Amino acid sequence: MSLRLGDIAPNFQAKTTAGDIDFYEYLGSGWGVLFSHPADYTPVCTTELGKTALLQQEFAKRNVKVLAVSVDPLDKHVGWVKDINETQNCKVDFPIIADEDRKVANLYGMIHPNSSENFTVRSLFVIGPDKKVKLTITYPASTGRNFVEVLRVIDSLQLTANYSVATPADWKGGEDVIVVPAVSTEDAIKKFPKGVKVVKPYLRYTPQPNVE
Repeated sequence: MSLRLGDIAPNFQAKTTAGDIDFYEYLGSGWGVLFSHPADYTPVCTTELGKTALLQQEFAKRNVKVLAVSVDPLDKHVGWVKDINETQNCKVDFPIIADEDRKVANLYGMIHPNSSENFTVRSLFVIGPDKKVKLTITYPASTGRNFVEVLRVIDSLQLTANYSVATPADWKGGEDVIVVPAVSTEDAIKKFPKGVKVVKPYLRYTPQPNVE
């Protein structure tokens, strides 16, 4: 199964390091990040889970819950978390799914046979409050993900979901944004009281509207 942007993220029930969960119930009315790992006790995964744990407050500020998945069993996850906490100077307190039957991996298309028939690639899904897929990122097993970039994209997704704007290349929170083409310049001037800078008729900037 290949999930595309705008598709409904499939619900599932699973055993995790935080107990049995229902995915939709876990997310509640907020945002979610579901991301997979090729295997436990692997070096890149150890750094990724550690980085996510260190950024937990940043995810929480954005009303985002994170959930990791690996095809290894629960007892292996529990032992691995101790190693992560020790080596990465963190505390992993978000759930890690024990997906031994590959139910979640297959629901979300996380196993790419030409890469590996047994282990998940580094798939990451951002899921909105409407339970639709807002972002997908897939890395090979050898490349660790940039979780600061994941936070940056979430900032953009949450901003553009509520305002008629888009974010330009390399945008970071607090910087100017782009008025979407569907809004005329006349309407944009009324809509964005901080001002509209017209570079071209189709390229118009305004200060980020939800920043004082």
